[in-house]
Amino acid sequence: MVMENNASNSARTSATRRLLAAATVVVLAALGTVPAAAAGHAGPGRQAPERHTSAPAAAHHDGRGGLLALTPVARVGRAGVADFLATAGMDTATVRHGVLAYRLTYRTVTPQGAPTTATGLLVLPEGGAHRLDLVSDTHGTMVHRDYAPSVGEDSGRYAAYLQASAGRAVAAPDYLGLGKGPGFHPYMDTRSAVTATLDMLRASRTAAQRLDRPLTGDVYASGFSQGGQVAMALGKALEGGADRRFTLRALAPVSGPYDIEHAEMPGTFDGSINDTSALFYMTYFLTAQNRIHPLWKDASEAFRDPYADIVEGLFDSGHTEEEIFMSLPGTLEELLTDDYYEAIQHPAGALLDAVRAQDGNCAWKPDVPVRLYSSSGDTDVPIANARNCAADLAKRGVRAPVIDQGSTSHNETYLKSGPQIVRWFDAESARH
Repeated sequence: MVMENNASNSARTSATRRLLAAATVVVLAALGTVPAAAAGHAGPGRQAPERHTSAPAAAHHDGRGGLLALTPVARVGRAGVADFLATAGMDTATVRHGVLAYRLTYRTVTPQGAPTTATGLLVLPEGGAHRLDLVSDTHGTMVHRDYAPSVGEDSGRYAAYLQASAGRAVAAPDYLGLGKGPGFHPYMDTRSAVTATLDMLRASRTAAQRLDRPLTGDVYASGFSQGGQVAMALGKALEGGADRRFTLRALAPVSGPYDIEHAEMPGTFDGSINDTSALFYMTYFLTAQNRIHPLWKDASEAFRDPYADIVEGLFDSGHTEEEIFMSLPGTLEELLTDDYYEAIQHPAGALLDAVRAQDGNCAWKPDVPVRLYSSSGDTDVPIANARNCAADLAKRGVRAPVIDQGSTSHNETYLKSGPQIVRWFDAESARH
């Protein structure tokens, strides 16, 4: 569920890294000064040393969302953004501005509610309106912390640069345990992904004010794959009054796993999900969920030898997808014990509780327009997820069209959907 940094994308990833590195410069000599013309520039192909400042800031009443550091990481001109996105195969007609990117470090909480920190990427357009609407963009599955938007310079920034270049601010959280945040990533723990995302919005509000590009408070929520699920849950939280300083205006998730119990889990066995993705996602889900609420007493209950001794260590935010795939067998059936392979086909007990804790985020009544982007050709997150989500919304009187991008693959679904979402957000923004 990733804008994946996998082996099949390695050539494109290398090319985009080289392109973005050549186009990127660090912008601020001091964090109080926004005008780009006054900033020093790194030479072609070079990135100037990062500079950051501690930023004591007004925070949520319990400290959540407090901005701890604001670090400029990139400046990319309009042509550079267009080239970066075009290399990925995206329509660049909506690219109107260059972008300024910053890593935010902020206060948030763990899945257990204890204080921690997280990082994320705030991207502002160069030029355009002084006060900016905000896009919340939540990314797909990532295993290595350096893939996260505030650190990686490739696919993790596609959406953020696309949306910001159209004239809105973008808050793209790394989530817990990715980027520069401590600990493991609690993969597919929707609740903590939402708290980290909401606190990223709060930190972004403070940072934007400090950078003299204040936010209007209007939020347009989108996200891809894992982030599509997070976007739906964030929308529910915002409309439920999680922070009255933010007003949800539109919701456009892409290829989200909204229904693990009835779409993702069955798809693992009925051919809807390809074997490689089934192996990867299920193993990541099981190891991450076991850290939050134990699914087994010993890994040997779930994994065969020799994998029982290594699987949990592979998903430590320090291994790449390539390293993980090299260490695992070819199929889920070869990885899991017979008993656990049977258990995931008919989940019960703690496993079923873990699954259901992530589902149900379409079971509410949004007061804003919703569009669900997906594709019938997606063999990572089957379109049944979007259709089931639309059905849940319809039961509550909400019409949320499923935009089927046809035979496109999982990653290509976002590449095609992203520019369409920008145009739709433009139209919705014009109505306010």
